Amino acid sequence: MGTIKRVVVKIGTTSLTGEDGTLDASKIDTFVEQLAAAKKKGIAVALVTSGAIGSGKAALGIKAKVRDVPLRQACAAIGQPLLMQYYINAFERYGIPIAQLLLTYDIFANRKAYLNLENSLRVLFERGVIPIINENDPIAVDEIETGEAGFGDNDKLSAFVASKMDADLLIILSDIDGLYDKNPKEHKNARIIRQVESITPQIAALAGKPGSVAGTGGMKTKIEAAKVCSQAGVKMIIAKASEPQVITRLLAGEGIGTLFLPAGRIEQKKRWISFARTGGSITIDEGALEAVRHGKNLLPAGVRGVEGVFAQGEVVDIQCRGACAARAIVDYSSEELRAMLADHAQHNYKGHKNVFKRENMVLILPQSVK
Repeated sequence: MGTIKRVVVKIGTTSLTGEDGTLDASKIDTFVEQLAAAKKKGIAVALVTSGAIGSGKAALGIKAKVRDVPLRQACAAIGQPLLMQYYINAFERYGIPIAQLLLTYDIFANRKAYLNLENSLRVLFERGVIPIINENDPIAVDEIETGEAGFGDNDKLSAFVASKMDADLLIILSDIDGLYDKNPKEHKNARIIRQVESITPQIAALAGKPGSVAGTGGMKTKIEAAKVCSQAGVKMIIAKASEPQVITRLLAGEGIGTLFLPAGRIEQKKRWISFARTGGSITIDEGALEAVRHGKNLLPAGVRGVEGVFAQGEVVDIQCRGACAARAIVDYSSEELRAMLADHAQHNYKGHKNVFKRENMVLILPQSVK
């Protein structure tokens, strides 16, 4: 595992609740004990926790699965303070202060909010505080409408947090003990994969589709989280929450669960560009794509089309031959770019500058577009 200085631990709902769906204080105490021990060793810890909607359901005496969106929002609003109170009581026994951060996808899509989050995390760690993070379900309606969070039951959220705080390791704890080479519910000879070097199409296929048998337990969203971690240079482990002292053993380097190794670490700004929400797309020709791959800025002459509505400074997809080849922060709005295309079509060049600068672009397809 190497030296671990910063770790994010994500704990899923089923790992925090009993059979009746209510919060299990003994489970929370066990996790908090291990997190406190890690902090005592000098490791900066952030906890991403699910459980707010389940806590609210229990408080309202609801036993059935809640599908109605307003009711899910209400359950989250009721359950979030109850969840935090459990954590406050548990961490108080170790003299550790905690903070609550409720996030939505827009925090990571908006550059200013993204930098503000970085500042908040930095100060919290400097003050010895453990941030406890959850998705803001009462507000993030889009993420809870289907019952499958936009962050994937906090899986992808935890990966974004690990990327933002330059963590060394993300631990995702749930009711599954790792990635298997086939569905263990259907195949008795299924074997757990202990280490994944890269997220190949074959590895991604093992996660199954949302709602399928192979996809139960949210493995698909965990693979998506692993992709985020891979670019951020963060190791990621999927492990079973019920394993005794699972966090302590993982931090000690014990080979349980599935370890995903990172591909490298790209700079923070380019990580943000990779995962920001895009407002549209620009289609460019192959010559322009090759030019930006070799360190050139994109000139208007290479643009072949503009889709969507976006402002100057927004992130857009860069398309080439029907594939997304890159993402970039544009120096012109969609309206301005369309006007520039019209100028070029009439050979009425007005000395337009770069559409985007190479340092504001991230390649998606490293090789030639096919």
